[in-house]
Amino acid sequence: MSEVLSLTVASADGGEHRHDLEGTGHLVVECRDDPALPGHCVLRFTRPSTPAPLGCQPLPASQAQAAKALVHLLATGRLRADPSALALQPGECGRLTFGGARASLGSGHLHLLVERYCGTVGARFGARLRAWLPALAGRSATVDREGKLHNLLRASADDPVMRDLQDSLFDELYWDPSLRAASRLGIRSPLGVAVVHESWLRGAWTPLRDRASAGGSVQQVGEHEWLRRYVQLRRDWLATHPNPLLREAVACMDTFRHLMDQEAWALPLPLVVNGEEISPATLAAPPHGCHEGPEPGTRELAVHSPLQRGLDVRLVQLALSDQGCELRADGVWGPVTARCIRAFQRASELPETGIADAALIQKLLALEN
Repeated sequence: MSEVLSLTVASADGGEHRHDLEGTGHLVVECRDDPALPGHCVLRFTRPSTPAPLGCQPLPASQAQAAKALVHLLATGRLRADPSALALQPGECGRLTFGGARASLGSGHLHLLVERYCGTVGARFGARLRAWLPALAGRSATVDREGKLHNLLRASADDPVMRDLQDSLFDELYWDPSLRAASRLGIRSPLGVAVVHESWLRGAWTPLRDRASAGGSVQQVGEHEWLRRYVQLRRDWLATHPNPLLREAVACMDTFRHLMDQEAWALPLPLVVNGEEISPATLAAPPHGCHEGPEPGTRELAVHSPLQRGLDVRLVQLALSDQGCELRADGVWGPVTARCIRAFQRASELPETGIADAALIQKLLALEN
C-alpha cells in the first residue's frame, strides 16, 4: 500500500482541498477534525503512482516567484522562507517541522523530503541522513528532540539540492493547488493568484469565495472587480476573527488593495512592498539562514565582533555535534561554539584556545568520514 500522508487545513476548506487532491490523482483515505487545532481538519491521502497534470496554465516563472515572494513577505516580513528553520508545531500533523516547505514529521512530509534528498545524485549530506529514514518514516517521538539530526538538517539547507527539493515540495503541497483553484475560478493575473494563494495557506478560501461570487462570478463582473470584492470580504472576516494572528492579516489585505489601486495586476518588477524590494536581484539572492561559503579551512575561526558566519562555521559546528557537543549548528561562531572547541582541544590534548585553525578544522571534519 502507498505511504499515507497528512495535510492539516481549515475545516471550511476541507472539501476544496479534497477535491483538488482527488483531481490530481491522490486517494483521500480519511478526513476528520484535528483535536489539537479547533476549526481544522486532517486529510490523509496517498500520493498518485504517476504525476497528474496541473490542469491549468502556469504563470511564467518570474511572475510565479513574485507572487510567492509577495505572499511570504506579507505573512512573515521576509521574501523567502528560511530553508534551515526547525520548529516544534502542535497537533498530530505538526511535531518537528523543517524548512521552507514546512515539512513536518507528523504529516510524513519530512520523511518524504529527506527520502527524496537521499535519492538525489550529488546530495552532500544524503549518506548521513539516510540512516535517519527509518525513524522519520516511523514518526518516532525521539526525532522531535534529537539534536544531532536537527543540526544535520540545518546543515543540509546549505546544499542547493535540498533547497531545490524544498521548493519543489512546497509547490506540490501549496502553490500548485492554489494555482489550480485560481484557474478553476477564471483568475489569471499574478496578483489575483497571490490573493488565492494567501487564502489557500491561511484558510477560509472556500466560503469567502462563494460569498464573493454571490454578487456575480468572475466571468460576469470581471476578474479585477471580483478580486476587489473578495479582498474586502476577506478583510472584514479577518478583522473580526477570534484568532489574533488572523486579525493581524488585515494588513495583508490592505496591501493587496493598494497594489490593485496601483494597477499592479501583473506584479511588474521591481516592486517595493512594505519597504522591501521584490526584484530579480532580491529573488535570486541566497535565502535567509543559508550559507554558500567560505569553504572550511580557508580562514581561522574565533569569536570576533561582528561574529563570523558561514558554511565553514556550520560544518565545524556539525562536526562538534557529531562528537557529542550540545550546540545549535546555526552557522554563527559564538561563545558556545568556542566553548565546544576548547572541550575538543582538551580531549585531543591540544592547547585550549577556543580558536579553530586550518589544521584543527581538517582534524574535526576528518572524524566525520
